[in-house]
Formats: sequence, structure tokens, C-alpha cells
Amino acid sequence: MCKVGRKQLVGRLKAEGYIKSKTVEGAMLTVPRELFVPDFMKKLSYVDTPLEIGEGQTISAPHMVAMMCEALQLKEGHTVLEIGTGSGYHAAVVAQIVGDKGHVYSVERFKVLADKAGNNLRKTGVDNVTVVVGDGSLGLKKYALYDRIYITCAAPSIPPPLVNQLKDSGKLLLPLGQFFCRLVLIEKNGKQLNQTDLGGCAFVPLVGKWGHSL
Repeated sequence: MCKVGRKQLVGRLKAEGYIKSKTVEGAMLTVPRELFVPDFMKKLSYVDTPLEIGEGQTISAPHMVAMMCEALQLKEGHTVLEIGTGSGYHAAVVAQIVGDKGHVYSVERFKVLADKAGNNLRKTGVDNVTVVVGDGSLGLKKYALYDRIYITCAAPSIPPPLVNQLKDSGKLLLPLGQFFCRLVLIEKNGKQLNQTDLGGCAFVPLVGKWGHSL
């Protein structure tokens, strides 16, 4: 039933315009979302809605994962930084797109979620994602520079460390605001940052030095 539900969901997301490319379609057909949600919510795995995963955090709605992957224009071989691992589902989809020659580094604030995400990724055979516990608003300087960076929580402003860790011509995608916010795509061109507003969205807040205070 899960494979049927996944196929039906992807079909709806295509019809609604969230999935535009074969790469995002293929990744979302491949990654089993049911393995990234709490056991008691598995029946909701292929409902297009965010789900609680503990620690006040959520797994994003599938349409938002699709929309963000499309906006980033991910390519095979990209090195990607994710801020906010959550259950690991979004990272798994991105990892599928960038392939064996690419890698996803993901920073999670809560160790318990980072550990669960690591287990979920291993269960699904994803081996090109590295999960690190830390303050995501500081990025992850150790593996910079990145082709793409995206944040899965709402930031009050663009964190300077993330801009510094982004390659020239790279793309940064983040929700700006608090809870109800704007999804903004930033393209780095030397010292110039070109911004595109992709519309309204709702995310839990980014907490950290360049995020919201607790």
C-alpha cells in the first residue's frame, strides 16, 4: 500500500505543479517516506501535510520538499548543506538527486532527532548523507564550500555564515520570518545576492546565533 500511496501522491504533486522535473519525480518515488515518520503516523505518510516528529519539530509536507528541491535546481555531484535534519526525509530526497558523486551534510540542533535521522537513513540505504549535531545558523564550515544550501526552519534574516559558505553562483533557499514566512531563493554572484520570493510558507523557527532566540 505504501508504494501505491507514494505513486498517487507524486502524481498529484505533478498535476499541481510542485514536481516539474524527472529528477525530483524519481527521487520522491524512490524514497520511502513511511520510514521517516513516527510509527503511529505511518498511515499519514502519503498525506500531503507536515507531521510531528518530536522535540516540537516536523517533517515537511511533501509538496514543500518537492518545491524546494525544484527551486534549488539540484544536479548530480552537488555538495549540499541542509540546516534542520528533522527525520532525515528531505535529506534522503536530495541525496537521491545528487547521487553517489554528490553529498549532503545536514545539521540538526537536537541530538535525539539527529540519531533517529541517522537510523532512518541507514534503514533506507542512504549513505551519502552526513548528519552533524550543532547550531545550524552557523552552517558547517568544515565541508564548505557548498553548491547548494537550504534551511528547513524559519530564519529572522539571512545568516551571514551560510552566505560565506556558499560557492559563487551557488543557491541558498530559506524561509524568512517566524512561523508564517516567505520562501526566498538567493543566488550568489560575487558580492551580490539576487533574491526571488517564492511565496508564503510555514516552518518551525531556526534557533541559534543567527536564528531566533529560545
